[in-house]
Amino acid sequence: MSWLTLLLSAAGAGCVAVLVTLAIERWGGRVGGLIGTLPSTIVPASLGVFASTGEAGFEAAMWTVPPGMLVNALFLWVWRVVPRRLPPGWALGPRLLVMTGLSLLAWAAAASGLAVGLSQLSAAQLPWAGGAGLCALAGFGLWSTRRPGLAPAGRKPVPAAVLVLRGLGAGTAVGVAVWLSTRDLGLWAGVASVFPAIFLTTMVSLWLSQGEAVPAGAVGPMMLGSTSVAGYALFSVWLYPALGLPGGAFAAWGLAALLCTLPAAGWLRRG
Repeated sequence: MSWLTLLLSAAGAGCVAVLVTLAIERWGGRVGGLIGTLPSTIVPASLGVFASTGEAGFEAAMWTVPPGMLVNALFLWVWRVVPRRLPPGWALGPRLLVMTGLSLLAWAAAASGLAVGLSQLSAAQLPWAGGAGLCALAGFGLWSTRRPGLAPAGRKPVPAAVLVLRGLGAGTAVGVAVWLSTRDLGLWAGVASVFPAIFLTTMVSLWLSQGEAVPAGAVGPMMLGSTSVAGYALFSVWLYPALGLPGGAFAAWGLAALLCTLPAAGWLRRG
């Protein structure tokens, strides 16, 4: 694999990652959460995996993305349900430290179990795992947003240093995913490509700058909006070989936005 491919994939992911916090800050969790979960880091990650592994390794990695996004939904859910159970007298620092640790621990446990489980499946069974993961993610997202809730916009700007760190985190996760794909670890590359770098940095930076209400209000919409990332991965399996990298990526993004994000927006606007 060319190091240029890896660096371009990571840099592209870092650049698009910084937009999510800004969207939530400006438009609130409902609109910003959906915009922020449009396919972003998955695009350079998938391009890098395809360029470095070829069609077979690429397909194996992309089939794992929907189950991986389901694990990310669990990560987000922790940020909704756990804060209200923390001692109310705790200061921001300890609360944020505990939340970060617990959410990453939950993600690591679920992602490790997922990777082990997927490794037991045959190549013919992986598409079923991908489809089931997308359906389960959509169901979880709909359930989490069944009651319209408050999703306030931010009142303070997110510091530029936090945005830079957020981009670096997302870029590193994608770079690791592409590197893993060159070590005959395609399944792990798919899981690594959906490491919740964006979700983690979004939660942490918004907690620090806006308080707990803004990120909590974005959790449900982000969970539901994540279906577009899973949809992009599934569409890309067919569209990349058929249309080539630029055309396939563009078509997969458009279909994910049309078939996943737009229906999610309609669902969230019902109340």
